[in-house]
Amino acid sequence: MAKYRKLGKTSSQRKALLRNQVTALIYNGKIVTTEARAKEVRKLAERIITKAIKEKDNYEEVTIQAKVPRKDKDGKRVKEVVDGKKVTVYDVVDKTIKKDLPSRLHARREMMKVLYPVKDVPKEAAGRKKNTKKVDLVAKLFDEIAPKYVGRNGGYTRIVKIGQRKGDGALEVLLELV
Repeated sequence: MAKYRKLGKTSSQRKALLRNQVTALIYNGKIVTTEARAKEVRKLAERIITKAIKEKDNYEEVTIQAKVPRKDKDGKRVKEVVDGKKVTVYDVVDKTIKKDLPSRLHARREMMKVLYPVKDVPKEAAGRKKNTKKVDLVAKLFDEIAPKYVGRNGGYTRIVKIGQRKGDGALEVLLELV
């Protein structure tokens, strides 16, 4: 018995396909794909979510001092002239950040091996680089998804059969986070 499905692709194509679909599943909460692909994506997604659950509380909060640019009422940076040059004025602010402990850092990096970086584009700025934001899927896993599944031992995803695809007759399914 094989350990995994080859999905009719070379190893690099298969890896890229599965990474892409796992990323889409974590970002959107559900995807529509074929049954064979869904079963492979489920394996990867469940491993990632299990890591997130185990390491979700494994951090320490640290207070640091950060320099933040001072802004006026319009949200623009305040500048003052020093030695004939315009220089931005900074304020020192105390910030509390989460510092990962070594095991959580390792889990974060393992997840980043699988998940692609995602950019969120607002609808009004579609097709432009302006106002796009990087989405931190690993933070989403730790902060939103892992707390939902704390008391659960596996089975974080559900496969619902939709029917056959019109073009090639492949069985389509909906893979979603429970």
